Amino acid sequence: MLTSFPSLLKIGELSHQSGVTVKTIRYYENLGLLTAIERSDGNFRLFSSDMVQRLRFIKRLQSLGLSLVEIQDCLQINDSGELPCEEIATKLRQHIEEINRRIDELMQLRQELSNTLSNWSDSPRAMLGTICPNLGS
Repeated sequence: MLTSFPSLLKIGELSHQSGVTVKTIRYYENLGLLTAIERSDGNFRLFSSDMVQRLRFIKRLQSLGLSLVEIQDCLQINDSGELPCEEIATKLRQHIEEINRRIDELMQLRQELSNTLSNWSDSPRAMLGTICPNLGS
């Protein structure tokens, strides 16, 4: 009942206060990232006001590149009464390593593109069985 938890929020209020769409809140609830405490007499989901901060936390970790599965791991640690800071730091370090790997790959691709264009002819001679002579295939 509403009288036992005066700070409960309907999903629309939670959306407004957190800046997260109702659709996304429902999706997160289905994934188990957050839960409604109860339902109102009209069968509306009711959420603790703590869920505003939880949603902001989820969005912050997403902005840092963590997946919802990774975020769920962090939330489970928090929900067990522990601070997830060490887990978050580990995941962020892993993301830095992945970004560095992707940067290396992109730099190699940039070099390959530059090399290809340095020998490019705007008017190549047509060759039988070759689609673009500049590419050699």
